[in-house]
Amino acid sequence: MKILVVNCGSSSLKYQLIDMENESVLAKGNFERIGEQESFVTHKVNGEKYVIKTPVMNHEEALEIILGQLVHKDYGVIKSLSEINAVGHRIVHGGELFDKSVLVDEDVINKIQECATLAPLHNPPAILGIRACQKEMPGVPMAVTFDTAFHQTMPPENYIYPIPYEFYEKYKIRKYGAHGTSHQFVSKIAANLMNKNIEDTKIVTCHLGQGASIAAIKGGKSIDTSMGLSPLGGIPMVTRSGDLDPSVVTDIMEKENLSSKEVNKLLNKNSGLAGITGLVPDFREIEAASVSNPRAKIAIEIFTQTIAQFIAKYTVSLRGLDAIVFTGGIGENQINIRKKICEDLEWMGLKIDLQKNEIRGEEIEISTSDSKIKVYVIPTNEELVIARDTKSLVDKSL
Repeated sequence: MKILVVNCGSSSLKYQLIDMENESVLAKGNFERIGEQESFVTHKVNGEKYVIKTPVMNHEEALEIILGQLVHKDYGVIKSLSEINAVGHRIVHGGELFDKSVLVDEDVINKIQECATLAPLHNPPAILGIRACQKEMPGVPMAVTFDTAFHQTMPPENYIYPIPYEFYEKYKIRKYGAHGTSHQFVSKIAANLMNKNIEDTKIVTCHLGQGASIAAIKGGKSIDTSMGLSPLGGIPMVTRSGDLDPSVVTDIMEKENLSSKEVNKLLNKNSGLAGITGLVPDFREIEAASVSNPRAKIAIEIFTQTIAQFIAKYTVSLRGLDAIVFTGGIGENQINIRKKICEDLEWMGLKIDLQKNEIRGEEIEISTSDSKIKVYVIPTNEELVIARDTKSLVDKSL
């Protein structure tokens, strides 16, 4: 079975075509700047990279070009689109409506739309991606996997906000979390690396990328996570503020005369580390600048210290800690960030091997043999999880 995994952002479309017989990636890529004249797709096959620059106005046009790359006469990996047996879609927010992956039908699409107010930058483009696939590949079964589903095991005391309870009852305002697919994937690998049954583990997973979240996982189930009602909450990110005193928001709104929509954009797109530094929203550049730029140094310190604080906090929730996992683009590759976070946790008996910590983007234990807590770097693979869920659902439906 060959499964196309589609991950639609507001102006991007990431994809992978996976052969589930051996779970090998036949092709993958990313269409960026959808809706702009400068839009382009980077398509990768067998280590070769092909960049196609072409203006596309929507996700449907982008998908049409992507499918054309898969059957390209020179470097195509399939002869016909009929070889694609199913499509799996990543959905950021499923609210309380979904606690697992499901096959797509009109009712599911309508419910994803219902949750769009909780993820306005993510759910609408995902629906566009589903509709585009339905048009280009009519009759091909599709499934959706939700970032929030894994966190539906959180106990009420960890997801209910201290506001009038009626707002939860009326509007389902609560903590939902995100990156659940990633947190679940790497926590399972960590349990295997420790030679433990996952039901006997206490793990904190750190998905650190452009968006970033921390999760407390006990016995293989999420019991708490840093992101909240939306992917805006938790630790400060590259452009997102993370947690704030609510008065900060209302004060800025009043003094700058901003609408709720405008302040939401400010906190999502113009805050975080880029907001503190005034630099371009690229973590690598901000970290590099922190050597000589005082504001960049402050931003990096805030980032690493807040992550360490969340790990310590979740150690209380877990009543102990077996392992910490770093994953995501920053977690897998930024060695100084891992070092700083671990240094802030040395009081817990955590020790890392500085030589092992030099390894980037590979699965490795970086803690020392006498460390009281295991520390792992584990590359995430959300697309594979989506593909596995899609295959399972399609197989069961046959």
